[in-house]
Amino acid sequence: MHDHAIAFATPSTAPRWKRWLLFSPLARIVIFVLLFMALSFATGALMHALGWLGKDAPATIHGLAQFLVRAVPALLAYLLLVRFVERRPLTELAPRRLLPDGAIGTAVGLLLFSAVVGVLYLLGSYRVVGTNPDAAWLPAMLMFGLGAGIGEEIITRGVLFRIVEEGLGTWVALIVSALIFGAAHIANPGATLWSSATIAIGGGLLFGLVYHVTRSLPVCMGLHAAWNFAQGTIYGIPVSGNPADGWLVSTRSGPDWLSGGVFGAEASVVALGLCLLCTLALLVIALRRGSIVPCRPWQVLLQRFSRR
Repeated sequence: MHDHAIAFATPSTAPRWKRWLLFSPLARIVIFVLLFMALSFATGALMHALGWLGKDAPATIHGLAQFLVRAVPALLAYLLLVRFVERRPLTELAPRRLLPDGAIGTAVGLLLFSAVVGVLYLLGSYRVVGTNPDAAWLPAMLMFGLGAGIGEEIITRGVLFRIVEEGLGTWVALIVSALIFGAAHIANPGATLWSSATIAIGGGLLFGLVYHVTRSLPVCMGLHAAWNFAQGTIYGIPVSGNPADGWLVSTRSGPDWLSGGVFGAEASVVALGLCLLCTLALLVIALRRGSIVPCRPWQVLLQRFSRR
C-alpha cells in the first residue's frame, strides 16, 4: 500500500544524467533550496524597498511584509519544483483541499494547544492575571501564524519529509525532518538544547506523521498556524521565544522543564507529552494502513541509476 503514498516517481525513460541531476532526492532538494534562496532575496529586497520592514512601518504592514517574506518564497519555489521538475499534479496542496483541510488542521491545533494550557493550569503553572482586548492579533497571525505555518511546513514537510521519504523511507524522513525542524529554532530568543529537542521530538515527529497520514500540506499548515496563534495571541505565551501580545495576560511559574521558560509552553514537558501521544496515535494508524515506506536505499539507487 505504501507505493500509493509516493507523490513522485522517476520516469522510466529518463536518461541517467537526469536521474542524477534532476530527479534524485538530493537533486530536487538542492533545486528547491536554490529557488527558495533566490526568491527570498528578491522578496526581502522588495519589502525593504517599499519600507515595509522598516522600524517606522505600521505594525500591520510590518506583519504583512513578514508574512510575504516567510511564505511566498517557499510557496513559489515549491510550485516551480512540482510543475517543472517533478511534473505531477499538486495533490498535497490542491486548491479544493485548502479550506477544508486547513480548517481541520486549525481546529486540531487550537484544541491541542488548549489542552497543553489546561494541563499547565491544573498543575498550577499557568495563571491568567488580566485581559487585553486591544492585542495586536493581525500582525501576529500574519507573521507567526500564517507566515510560519505556510513557509515552515512547505520546507520541512513538503520538501524534506516528502522527498526523503521517497528516497530513504518513512523512518529516515521522520528523523531527518524532525532534526532539521528542531535545529531551525536553535537561534530563536531564549532557545536551549532542551527547547530545540522538544520542538524536534514533539513538533517535528508529530507534523511529519500528520503529513504522512493525511498527505495534505494544508492540514499541517493549519495545525502549525493555530498552535502558534493560540500560544501567543489567545493565551499570551511567548511563541518560540518571541514576546506575546495576547488577549489573555498570563504568567507561568515552576521550573523551565514544566513551564517552558522564556521560550514558551511548547518547550514544556506537558507539550512534549501530549504531542507524543498524538504522534503514537498517528503511528498506529500508519502501521495499520501499511503506509510506512520501507528504507531501501540500495534498491532505490540501483533502480534509479542503472538505466541509461
